[in-house]
Amino acid sequence: MQENLYTLVDYEKMSPSAKKIRDFYAIRPDAPIYQKEFGYYVLDRWIEEGYLKPRHQVEDYDKYLREVFGYDEPAIDQVYSLGWCEAGFFPCFEEKILEDLGDYELVQDFAGRSVLYFKGRRDGFMPEYKDHPVKDWETWEKNVKWRLDPSTPGRMEQTAAEIEKAKAGAAKGNATVQCMVGGYMYLRSLIGPEDLLYLFYDDPDLIHDCMKTWFELADAVIARHQEQLVFDELFLGEDICYNHGALISPDMMREFLLPYYHQLYTNMKKRNLDPNRTIHFQIDTDGYCGDVIEIYKEIGCDYMSPFEVASNCDVVKLGQKYPDLRMSGGIDKRIIAKGGDDIKRHLDYIMPAMRKRGGYIPTCDHGVPEEVSFENYMLYRKLMNEYCQ
Repeated sequence: MQENLYTLVDYEKMSPSAKKIRDFYAIRPDAPIYQKEFGYYVLDRWIEEGYLKPRHQVEDYDKYLREVFGYDEPAIDQVYSLGWCEAGFFPCFEEKILEDLGDYELVQDFAGRSVLYFKGRRDGFMPEYKDHPVKDWETWEKNVKWRLDPSTPGRMEQTAAEIEKAKAGAAKGNATVQCMVGGYMYLRSLIGPEDLLYLFYDDPDLIHDCMKTWFELADAVIARHQEQLVFDELFLGEDICYNHGALISPDMMREFLLPYYHQLYTNMKKRNLDPNRTIHFQIDTDGYCGDVIEIYKEIGCDYMSPFEVASNCDVVKLGQKYPDLRMSGGIDKRIIAKGGDDIKRHLDYIMPAMRKRGGYIPTCDHGVPEEVSFENYMLYRKLMNEYCQ
């Protein structure tokens, strides 16, 4: 029985989906597996081909997709407002067209970057970032830092609806997750991936001030959230790896990232309204993550995603090496696109081993691409429903 708002509801009272999430966190061997998808880049194709209803015909499209593909009811409630692939600006930069370039246009986006887009299009392709807002102390303090002030009026109102949804979900046993931009992704969005590498050496004090601001904003906002919620997980969108490994060295990670992560995570655990509840710590990074797992484990990271197969991430081998690591992702989107026996061989390798291990949520490793046919995806879903029940 749930004693109060902050005590985890009794397992037997949880929804079926919530039980799966709790078994996942517990790394329970042979338990039914929670099923969700990372995301889709192919929906417009499937709609155009007549396999899916147009969006305007369906009130809740996420629910519709779950029903079509046999995914579980949601059992994870996420709270945002601290950024995702960019800093948690409030207010954001003004979005405006800087220059008309014929078929293209140069745009200032909400994160203060100059971005080259196809004219009239903002998504469905990888844009080209031409400039970033932080170049030195002057641009940092004049244009950016003040947008990360946790006391700015109206900031906390952004998450009011998410908090109420998470409260309702907690009564069913749902997991409550604080999502935010990770330090490397944050710095990269402020400075740019190449210039950032120089600034680590040329002006480390500026990097530390950026990270100190990141920490102070996150700590203050999460403290307010924790007045009403018990979190089960801290999720950092990091993207610190490329196809062969980390983009910065272990020493750089330990100097510029880990101290701030450690303090944030420590403070979060100390404030927990349910002292018996574990707060798991997830790092989401593209690319090959095998070399950074040990580094993040130094500060308590116990969950990683999405294990891109194209970057030689093998969830079976990594799962054996790190039996206490919760894992999500790891299904090769290229093989789903191939279809047929290739899908079955791929899943036969992964799913029996990971189900026996526990602590695994399979998803397409970085969203379902346009190359995947509806027929192949439905075959994938049929097989996955057999493996996961």
